[in-house]
Amino acid sequence: MDSGLITIFLPLALAVVMAGLGLELTPNDFKRVSKHPKAVFIALFCQLVVLTAIAFFICKLLNLPPLLAVGLMLLAASPGGPTANLFSYLYKGDIALNITLTAVNSVIAAFTLPLIVNFAIQHFMQDGQQVGLQFAKVLQVFLIIIIPVTLGMLVRHFSPQTADRLNKPVRIFAVVFLIVIIIGAIAKERNNIMLYLADVGLATALFCACSLLIGYFVPRFFGVNSQQARACAFEIGIHNSTLAMTIALTVMSSSTIAMPAAVYSIFMYIFAAILGTLLNKFVPTPASEQSAS
Repeated sequence: MDSGLITIFLPLALAVVMAGLGLELTPNDFKRVSKHPKAVFIALFCQLVVLTAIAFFICKLLNLPPLLAVGLMLLAASPGGPTANLFSYLYKGDIALNITLTAVNSVIAAFTLPLIVNFAIQHFMQDGQQVGLQFAKVLQVFLIIIIPVTLGMLVRHFSPQTADRLNKPVRIFAVVFLIVIIIGAIAKERNNIMLYLADVGLATALFCACSLLIGYFVPRFFGVNSQQARACAFEIGIHNSTLAMTIALTVMSSSTIAMPAAVYSIFMYIFAAILGTLLNKFVPTPASEQSAS
């Protein structure tokens, strides 16, 4: 990718995507935490603690090259993607819970993502200073996440009709943008792509399967109903790979670090559809759960 395209277009395009997320949020989405505190706490704990630990374990178990290990940890630290709402709609999850988790997780990630990535850099790389997230870059990550989401929420608050009109085109833009940066990242590393797939393909597939299964079965183990557990699974399993790739390409200036998120983007929709189909077939959602949400 051209350096000007990376430094100017990608952050601007990501800002549009994150603002699109904000267009779907209202202050009530944050207040809703008090309505389902157990489901929210379990989902956030799984994503921020359990899956970060699993990503680290996968990096060590498969002995990933340093930059790819950092990329997998960056992916693990990224919040759920807005597409999780669509999967919840298709596979009978609690969409309101999804929106709440996305809202809360996006704010928390602005603080936790730099911490997790810096830990990964210090652990996996000898020359971590070259790609580390120093204060200025940490601030950049914070601004990339928080400011556009806040602007989108303000549009939703002051002009709901405008937010509704913008929602669909921004969603389409988000999908196109994801495809473009995947193609761009792969094209830049085309000479090494097969090596990267061999190195990180199994790791991302394992991480994706773990994300979805833990996202569903851990909440169920603690008594969360099936509809809410589905929302947790999709929120945890469908990471915001667009955010991860853009941070890798712009803030960290490394297409190699972007590779795990690019490969994960291929797996996550396939695996999420398989899980949703199996749940719809074998775990019917009682009507009482749907009316309760």
